[in-house]
Formats: sequence, C-alpha cells, structure tokens
Amino acid sequence: MTLVQLEYIIAVDMYRSFVAAAEHCFVTQPTLSMQVQKLEESIGVKIFDRSRQPVVPTEIGQKIIQQARVILTESKKIEELLLEEKGEVSGELRVGVIPTIAPYLLPEVLTRFIKKFPKLHLQIWEYTTERIIQELKQGKLDCGILSTPLHENGIDEIPLYYEPFVAYVSEKSALYAKKMITTEELDDEKLWLLNEGHCMRGQVLKLCQYKHNQTASGAFAYNTGSVETLKRMVDINSGLTILPEMSILGYDEEQLAHIRYFKAPEPVREVSLVITPNFVKKQAVSALKAEIIAVVPERFQTKQKKDVLTFEL
Repeated sequence: MTLVQLEYIIAVDMYRSFVAAAEHCFVTQPTLSMQVQKLEESIGVKIFDRSRQPVVPTEIGQKIIQQARVILTESKKIEELLLEEKGEVSGELRVGVIPTIAPYLLPEVLTRFIKKFPKLHLQIWEYTTERIIQELKQGKLDCGILSTPLHENGIDEIPLYYEPFVAYVSEKSALYAKKMITTEELDDEKLWLLNEGHCMRGQVLKLCQYKHNQTASGAFAYNTGSVETLKRMVDINSGLTILPEMSILGYDEEQLAHIRYFKAPEPVREVSLVITPNFVKKQAVSALKAEIIAVVPERFQTKQKKDVLTFEL
C-alpha cells in the first residue's frame, strides 16, 4: 500500500470515473487502474464496484477511502512543517465560497493575495453551504468562506467579520420615504427572496418573520439564485429585497437612494473561515484570513449593537 495508490482511489471516488481520475492525477488510465487493482489485491477486497456506471465504492471501499483521506491529510503535515520552517506560503489552497459572498469579497482579496503570495495556487469554487461542508469533510476543499454559526460536528469556525443587512426599496414602497427602518415595517411588503438552498434566505426569513406573515395582503415571494436579480425585480415590480452590505459598496448615488439601513440592533450575518479540526494548510489559511480582514470595512469587525442572524441547513 502506497500513498500514491491512496491518492488514486480518492480520485476515483471523487470523479466516479477511472478516466477522469487519471486525468486529475496526470497519469494514463491503464496506469491508475493497475495501481488500484494492485491495492485491492494486496488487501484482499474490492474497493470499487466496476459493474456500475458511474463507478461507486463498495461498502468496505467507502471505509477504506475515508481512512485514506485521513492518512493523506496526516502525511501532508510533514510538508506543511517544512514550509513553516522556511516561512513560505506556497502549494495549493482549495476554497469554497457561498454565492452571496464571493462576487463582493473575492475580487479585491484575490488581487492582493496573488500579488503577495505568487507561489500559492488558489482554486475557488462557488458552492452552497451544505456542499462546502460536505467537501470539507471529504477533503476536497481546504477551507470555506460562509455564513455562521453552523453548529456542525467536525467543522471549526474562525469568525472574520459581521456584515450588516440592508433593504433595497422600491420608489413605490411606503418605506422609501423613511431614512431608517425597523424589521417590523417589512411585514406587509412584497419581499423578493433567494431560492431554497441559500443560507441567506433563511436569515432573511428570520429577520422579517416572513413565514408568519406570508399570508398578509400583497405579500409574496419570488425565488432566484442571484442577489442582483433580486434588486432588478424590485426596480421593475416594486416591493423590496434584503441585501448584504458588501454588495452595495460600489453603488452610485441613484442606486444608494434605494438603500435603507435598519435601526439598532442592526441585523448582520457572521462571515467565517471554516476548516476541519485536522486541516494542514495553516499558513495559507492564515494569510487568506489576513487579506480578507484587510479589505472589509473596519465597522464590520465588531458585533456590538448588532443582531447576528442564524439559519438552519
């Protein structure tokens, strides 16, 4: 049994294809298949059911692959120790980010990060919270950037900042005449929501107690996966939507005229770096944390006089 063989079975499990796994590992498909077969012969069990397409692990194969991930993670700690000794941030960092954070935070962070750490190769995926958690536990991601707290076993959270929510209000809404608003004033408004699977949807529903008031006169929900689409819906069809403040930092005066802040305690979401307890790329993750904190507004750094909204997966 070798580390290379363990890498191969993890790749096959990830892609559910010997061809795709071989491409990922930069070897030929016969080479990868032969090494997997040798491993199976040496331990006396079948790791994969090749009669099914896509290929799936056997019951014992799933347990072996899970342990293989642990072994490879521990083996990489030696490399991390050597990098720490050299004071070098290099290698690869695989990051999952939820879609309501990625487009507003990452462009500036990545520009700074790439210039400062040219030897570190970043791979970024926009995923839902549920998928980020799943891929962290499977070892497919090194860290995630998402809204917390999660209360998830096997996941550690490193809070980064507390981002306020704001209302984007139509000119036709009665709230447009107000300078600041309260959550109670949202009850009878048309509310445009993200669709199921986005944690911000749950936070918004909690913010305005919308489930309780969804039968109110004139109230309805339009489901979309885009924050920008929500804003467009308000512009065309009236009502309001709730936006994370980072999404409006580039707005012009005309767009800002539609923004209404909430009276204290200001509703916010906690944004964190999430990792598994045995993660190994400590220097790279610490560097990413520092660059994120450097670009977000200073007022986001504290949660005093703020109401941190939670959600359920």
